[in-house]
Amino acid sequence: MTIRSRRESVTFKHPFHIRGIARELPAGAYEVVTDEEMIEGLSFAAWRRVATMITVPAEGGPGGTAEMHAIGSIDLADAQRIDASAAND
Repeated sequence: MTIRSRRESVTFKHPFHIRGIARELPAGAYEVVTDEEMIEGLSFAAWRRVATMITVPAEGGPGGTAEMHAIGSIDLADAQRIDASAAND
């Protein structure tokens, strides 16, 4: 089984909540890592998402300390949609 990881930076313009994290997160840029596995047995390359994780500042930790939380890709998309619509208000 072949696994690949994709990293991207996601920016929130407003404080936000995301399911799976019990606290409000501050506005800013966050690293999102998506792990995908190759679907074998096909005549072309295809990948299936198996995990999505976001790196957030550690709660109460010293500056620069971070935590990685597993989240749902739909939950991330919902948080991004809410943030974008708040910018239009």
